[in-house]
Amino acid sequence: MSHLYTAEATATGGRAGHAKTTDGRLNVDLSVPAGIGGDDGPGTNPEQLFAAGYAACFQGALGVIARRQKLDLGEGTTVTARVGLQRAGLSFGLDVELEGHFPGLTPEQGLELMEAAHQVCPYSVATRGNVEVRLSVA
Repeated sequence: MSHLYTAEATATGGRAGHAKTTDGRLNVDLSVPAGIGGDDGPGTNPEQLFAAGYAACFQGALGVIARRQKLDLGEGTTVTARVGLQRAGLSFGLDVELEGHFPGLTPEQGLELMEAAHQVCPYSVATRGNVEVRLSVA
């Protein structure tokens, strides 16, 4: 592997704190969702940040696969990531659903494309064997 890029972010105050990147492009307050005992304040949370990152990364991987297959995805293709926080005894884990929307493709074609993208997406590679990831087509 050759190194391409490093993102750097610092968090203070945990789930009810603040996070920012060294380049200043991301600078967010964090709040704890009511579902896990928090005040459901106005800030974002780690699961939302992970969902946004995974959806964007997976969308990029879909583009790579589509170009390799000489397939035009056209306008309107989207990826929605749903990230769940799970309790397993004293520890916690995540589960993910990635839902693709592919105007102009059959659901079968869309799912094939998603399965191929799941093999190359850096988030998918990083979570493989650690996080349950379900693929679906809207």
